[in-house]
Amino acid sequence: MLLAFTVAPIAFLIFTSFTDYSQRTLFTGRYEFVGAEQYSTLVADPEFWWALLRSVLFTTAMVTGSIVVGTGVARLLTRLTTVMRTVVTLVLILAWAMPTVASSLVWKWLFQPGYGVINWLLTQTGLFGDLTNTDWANNPSLAYLAIWLLVVWQAVPFIALTLYAALTQMPAELQAAARMDGAGEWRVWWSITLPFLRPTLLLVTLMSVIWDFNVFNQIWLVSAGGPDSATTTLGIFAYRTAFVTFRIGQGAALSVITTAILVAITAFYIRSMLRSGEDL
Repeated sequence: MLLAFTVAPIAFLIFTSFTDYSQRTLFTGRYEFVGAEQYSTLVADPEFWWALLRSVLFTTAMVTGSIVVGTGVARLLTRLTTVMRTVVTLVLILAWAMPTVASSLVWKWLFQPGYGVINWLLTQTGLFGDLTNTDWANNPSLAYLAIWLLVVWQAVPFIALTLYAALTQMPAELQAAARMDGAGEWRVWWSITLPFLRPTLLLVTLMSVIWDFNVFNQIWLVSAGGPDSATTTLGIFAYRTAFVTFRIGQGAALSVITTAILVAITAFYIRSMLRSGEDL
């Protein structure tokens, strides 16, 4: 099963990246082996570098927001009563279980000009003037903000529940001893709790980077990579290259580059984990 559904597609993807596979190939089956031409074409394309830069910056923003909010929610769960903790946990699980396509479409409706609930609520506050007809998807900054909020909202449940599980395994004596020595809550968190959570934080950060770097549904359904390619990340760029302009070979090369970047990030995580083990 792994060979059929994982190894074989990856091998075919790599092979395709060295060909001129295109729309013609889909109808005739004809293609030529072009070596590294697809990669050299991408490297010489400024749009590729802009898409890569957007991916890196946007991933950094999404991961940072998800980790900060998720850590705060995990901390909150340790302070709630059993009933409230159960309610919050169920709400988090329901939010996490919602398919990305469904949640992205609902999110787009919330920010729609004319009848969007978010526009109406912001207008009612009077803080930003009349935003009833504001089209978030046609403004680069607002489009990024809407997508960022969506991705963070979807990522927080997993991070919060994972970190909460780690916090429940922390020996209470460590924090109690620090408080007896006169440490305040921030010092306890920084010197005791955070080092204990480090392996779990590294894990959820790595997974968040992989997920957020590959974000596609949320961006495509909310802004379609616009306006004027302002929200076009590597995923959107690869989709347009392979399935809109049908330069499938070049789209495959883009996917191989993306995979190589994520493999490098994973290798860095594994190395960090091994070093942590050695320190312990």
